[in-house]
Amino acid sequence: MRAGDLETPFHGVRVRRGPMDARARAAAYAPKLRESEVLSHASALAVFGVWTPSRCTAAVHVMTFGPSERARGAGVRGHESEPGRVRRAHVGDIPIVHPADAWCQLGEHLSVRELVLVGDALVRRRNPILTISDLHEAVQRWSGRRGVQNLRGAVRLVRERTDSYAETELRMDALEAGLPEPEVNGAILDENGRIVALGDLVFRRYKTALEFDGEQHRADNAQFARDVTRLDDVARLGWRLIRVTKADRGVARAAKLARVREALIDRGWRP
Repeated sequence: MRAGDLETPFHGVRVRRGPMDARARAAAYAPKLRESEVLSHASALAVFGVWTPSRCTAAVHVMTFGPSERARGAGVRGHESEPGRVRRAHVGDIPIVHPADAWCQLGEHLSVRELVLVGDALVRRRNPILTISDLHEAVQRWSGRRGVQNLRGAVRLVRERTDSYAETELRMDALEAGLPEPEVNGAILDENGRIVALGDLVFRRYKTALEFDGEQHRADNAQFARDVTRLDDVARLGWRLIRVTKADRGVARAAKLARVREALIDRGWRP
């Protein structure tokens, strides 16, 4: 147990030496959980691989129910709750706070925009963890507790069918720029009703789409070839597609959104 390829993230725990993200730290702590304890807050969401800001994952969050003393120690932040105040769940054999309640627990720590980023990830297009209804019901139960105003603001902006945090950030930037509400990952159809593309953010009425291009679009030759064909198909159908990359920040991001605004106005939108 003192071998050089092991390390001790928590007292009494040995894991293989190597990089440890929030998910790995939560999993490493799980064997120490007592019967009255569950992972909570950002640590409960980390078990699913859901991103939260680093300030929320500096320690593993552990919630204790009942009269037991709260968890303590280096790298651990303990919390207490009365039985029934938050719901329990399991991911495999790891006990956690129900993910909808864990999202609500972050209401007092995150901004509305950050809560939307996490909320979108929970109701994502592939392998969603929750539904929009789950989040709305959880916020209703959270009435009177800390952070509920942020949660109420965020749950109105959470949308299903997202694929990445970058898409959510782009959608929030578009809304803050005064653009109309886009359809998330909307299907673009040809004359026969066949899907030729999924647009990240689709302004269907105006045949305009806004798309975030990640690294894989340039690094993967096969993906690049598919993108070229897809762009040709979309253009042939009369759509305007405006692409954004991670380099488009600040002034560059504002310039891209201004181009979207111009395209929408040209196609009949009236702010």
